[in-house]
Amino acid sequence: MKTEVGIDIGGTFTDIVWRQDDGTIGIKKLASTPKRPSKAAITAVHALSNSTPIDPLEVRRIVHGTTVATNAVLERKGAKIGLITTQGFRDVLEIGRQWRQSLYQTVLEPETPTFIAPRARRLEVAERTAADGRVVTPLDEAALLRAVDQLVANGVEAIAVCFLFSFLNPTSELRARDIIESQHPGLMTSLSCEVDPAFREYERTAITVFDSYVKPVVDRYLDELENAFTDMGGGIPLQIMHSRGGVTGPQIARSRPVRLFLSGPAAGVIGARAAALTAGESEIISLDIGGTSADIALVSGGKPLLRAEGVIGGFPVRVPMVDINTIGAGGGSIAWLDAAGGLRVGPESAGSEPGPACYGLGGKRATVTDASLVLGYLDADYFAAGTLTLDAAAAHTAIGETIAQPLGMTIEEAARGVHRVVNTQMAEGIRLVSVRQGYDPRNFTLVPFGGAGPVHAIALARELDLREIIVPRHPGVLSATGLLGAPIEHEVSAAFPHPLSSLEHATVKCFCAQLDQRCGALMKQDGITDNEQIIEHFADICYDGQSFYLETPLDLNAPDPLTRVYESFRKEHERVHGHSTDNPARIVNLRTIHRGPALEIPHAPDTVPASPRPQRSRVVSFLDHPQAIKTPVLHRTALEASGGIRGPAIIEQEDTTIVLEPGWSASAEASGMLRLSRE
Repeated sequence: MKTEVGIDIGGTFTDIVWRQDDGTIGIKKLASTPKRPSKAAITAVHALSNSTPIDPLEVRRIVHGTTVATNAVLERKGAKIGLITTQGFRDVLEIGRQWRQSLYQTVLEPETPTFIAPRARRLEVAERTAADGRVVTPLDEAALLRAVDQLVANGVEAIAVCFLFSFLNPTSELRARDIIESQHPGLMTSLSCEVDPAFREYERTAITVFDSYVKPVVDRYLDELENAFTDMGGGIPLQIMHSRGGVTGPQIARSRPVRLFLSGPAAGVIGARAAALTAGESEIISLDIGGTSADIALVSGGKPLLRAEGVIGGFPVRVPMVDINTIGAGGGSIAWLDAAGGLRVGPESAGSEPGPACYGLGGKRATVTDASLVLGYLDADYFAAGTLTLDAAAAHTAIGETIAQPLGMTIEEAARGVHRVVNTQMAEGIRLVSVRQGYDPRNFTLVPFGGAGPVHAIALARELDLREIIVPRHPGVLSATGLLGAPIEHEVSAAFPHPLSSLEHATVKCFCAQLDQRCGALMKQDGITDNEQIIEHFADICYDGQSFYLETPLDLNAPDPLTRVYESFRKEHERVHGHSTDNPARIVNLRTIHRGPALEIPHAPDTVPASPRPQRSRVVSFLDHPQAIKTPVLHRTALEASGGIRGPAIIEQEDTTIVLEPGWSASAEASGMLRLSRE
């Protein structure tokens, strides 16, 4: 029987979801292996073949969300690379934009990614393309060869090439790659005209060096996975999620590795969106709380918000991605006291090695999970369906010694304080993706997932005045579930600097047709025919003289499409910035999105025996109540049978725990979702 497998590697756990043709769904959680991420994915597939009736030869595909590219930047463990630029522009990467993220920081640190390509590995060659795309000075090929030889002698694994105005005329960059590959076969190259063909010299240079920096790392990682899966079952097809929320094959992922930033978190948003639509909700805020971080995103009209540029490790990365706000607040986030004696939580995490103190693996510092155990939210004997027994005494000791005693409070008060601090941080993160972009969070339904999401959901809803919460059937593995429903998708964009007032429809249509041809070739490489592709076009538009643009849908088949896109831009400008005018505007870039057929995401209850525990009770401390309350504890399957329950209650399942506070009720829906409502 054919099987599809989704594997999401987090900072603490690796989640696996499999779906068979007969509708059977199974889930599994394994400890992640931070020192060798591929080991967790390979171990996951071995675990399936050893502990389930799944035959590796019957696996149709494996879909994987990875943080390898992101971690290479965060940990500064990418490849040794060189950069070749136009003569006179060697230091663009170091000059940057002269803006600071922390305005009041007294000790300044570089905010440009010069660690990727120090000045000794940034070389320039004579060539020049004008602002209208004309080649003014042809590429000095002899100088290019000397520069490449010098970088190779310096031991670089890859070279980034970023020439001035190559986004208007890529001739010199394409010729440079031909020369590099002919003289040094196997040396990886990244061209700015392919990575980011848009204006702004610093941003284009930065993303091109990032692409070069992670390319060898991603290539080795995918090689290891493909080789392991080939050895298992004659070549199991592998697909990788990219930052826009679609998937692609390993060959295209290798050629565009910078698009794998936020690969794993994007899968969670896709899963949350599908779960919400199943429950009849199209306006949601997704909240993925894992062991290391909390990933927050907003879905409006059934579509995740996207952004053209993100930030990784404090550096701008101009890659289209799901608009996810990631903060260092997860179950493993460490609670600590600052120099003034104030309680802080995160961003440092205990991870999976050694993990929270209650894991009993050597951790001594208090974490959010330790606080959850002290407050009675977690069952020490039923964590992760009983696969890990927690040490309650160790949790009490860690919070007592590191937080309670220095602050002169009880252990329970300290644990409450840890939760209040981390909840405040996450509430502020939710405001950043909603209020900051013109959305009122009170008009949205919260969809919590990840191992710790449903633990904090009601406290956050109370903080933000939200009235409803949708808990997916398998919230602890929703990112892996989302992988199975993500379509194959590709995006191609290019600079198109033209004023709207003098632009002809035929000119725009012809240019978009060229983009469609390039994007369609990528889709065919992933096995999607022309008839199966869904195509959308977008224009990046700004007012004349404005520095930043807004992505606006462009319907080429609509009557008077350029007038319509201008009106759509004005509405978007009003929403984002609070005002708009009828001033002239111009197109900056054009973009085409090609998407394969939508896939069904599994949400029905799984058929793997859950072995639920009998209903019982324990004393629980809720943040909104001064005294601890004796609270019923039941398994989710009991709630599904009874239809609903009023709080207080603790609802357990194999992959998470749901904290139902007093004043809230929970009802099971036919779709398998749980709806939490404020009374």
